[in-house]
Amino acid sequence: MATCKYKAIFSDLDGTLVSFNTHRVPDSAKEAIEELHRRGVKFFISTGRPYTDLKVAEDLPYDGVIALNGAECRWRDGRLVEEHFIDYQDFRTMLKLSNEYSFAICLELNDGFFVNRITPEVIGLATKINHELPVVTDIDAKFREKGCGQLAVYFNEEVQNKLMPLVPGLIASRWMPIFADISVRGVTKASGIRAFAREMGIDISETVALGDGGNDSPMIKAAGLGIAMGNAGDDVKAIADYVTGTVDEDGFATALRRYF
Repeated sequence: MATCKYKAIFSDLDGTLVSFNTHRVPDSAKEAIEELHRRGVKFFISTGRPYTDLKVAEDLPYDGVIALNGAECRWRDGRLVEEHFIDYQDFRTMLKLSNEYSFAICLELNDGFFVNRITPEVIGLATKINHELPVVTDIDAKFREKGCGQLAVYFNEEVQNKLMPLVPGLIASRWMPIFADISVRGVTKASGIRAFAREMGIDISETVALGDGGNDSPMIKAAGLGIAMGNAGDDVKAIADYVTGTVDEDGFATALRRYF
């Protein structure tokens, strides 16, 4: 049998590996990952979630995590590959805008989610991903205590486009209309793939990326093979090398079987 040229798979979590309907990983996806892992293919989760918020995937044989859309990259055993923290003054600007426009900001940390106010959008996101509500707290004090690699900012795209030019050091990505992930400019899931590729001594052309949201677009473009789920937006599908079925149609396993 010919050797497959792809040596590592990077997969988004919510909407790609985990169904929004069942809130679990389909058995077909788990079986495909386990088979490829036995054959020596490395498997990485690439998510907007923190490194510690992966209970839904704990049974999968993953090797590492691109967490917070690239802001924190770690091997599964906790060894740090790289991390990027938001500048405090940029955070203060976002907090000021939050108070002026009455939208919520959440710090996404490894010890929990902390928000300055509860809004319908905060409740909507928690419901969508079957997650507990963030804790309302003084997020300025929490930021100064812990630092933060990524903010969840609960504003729509129109407000995002109006306000983000005021904070040029930060960049927004989104996979839902009601909020955006905010991180350091230049930090994406693609930068995370490059970091792990360097660690493994492989070329990025030897990687596969699967995703469904706008925050997955950078890694789908950058990887040697970019795969969009059937439930992805048209903009994501347009830049993919292949479009598979939805997560609930076993699209993840279908895509892997096609190329492996």
